[in-house]
Amino acid sequence: MAGTTQKVLLNDNATIVCKIHGYHHLDITVMGITWYRKHQASATEVKLFEFFDNHQMILRSGAHVSERRLQRGDASLQLPGVQLKEAGEYRCEVVVTPYKAVGTVNLEVVAYPVSSLSPEQAMVKENEEQRILCMASRFYPKNITITWKKWTPKDPRYLEISEGIITNSTTEDEDGMFRVTSYLMVKPSLEDNMTVYQCVVWHESLPTSQSHNFTLIVTGTMPNKSLILYLKSFSSEHPK
Repeated sequence: MAGTTQKVLLNDNATIVCKIHGYHHLDITVMGITWYRKHQASATEVKLFEFFDNHQMILRSGAHVSERRLQRGDASLQLPGVQLKEAGEYRCEVVVTPYKAVGTVNLEVVAYPVSSLSPEQAMVKENEEQRILCMASRFYPKNITITWKKWTPKDPRYLEISEGIITNSTTEDEDGMFRVTSYLMVKPSLEDNMTVYQCVVWHESLPTSQSHNFTLIVTGTMPNKSLILYLKSFSSEHPK
């Protein structure tokens, strides 16, 4: 009668599926339906919606079951603006006199990360260290993957990097969302000029990974000024 697991984005509208099979048309005046939610961290059930004797009782703001669809055996619950705290097990209890059926759906609420790369471009001298920062925030649940790749003019393929990476522990915000920061340290030579570094963020809320590019411009080191002065002095004392 119901599915097993559904996933919805934070603040999106959700339709939690509950369908009654074996009926072409239902007389909703002689049937009842009740929806409950059990939170992931608690065994206590909370009643959200009840339809009985052609009357509705709405206990979660905006909860709705379409009477027109109910006549066709669709008792799915519609919830607007789903929040993180509403994740958990939903139970659909349907009575079509004299029969009763129960189905459950596990609802997962996810939030996709807001990610960025800083800086997007930098000009550095050869052998000068440069730190590239990749940040991801406002995501849920906690698990997230950040990887680094690079592309060079000599080898125009993105190759994964495994050295010079520091990824901090994921931290939780006050509202239950998460954030994480990853650093890439590079010490380029002139051959690394115009190398493109890429930060790739993957999270279960995303249909595809997020990626951000950084272009490194490497300049040569200026000659040592004191050495130039010394050579000039040496030449003046030993004319040709």
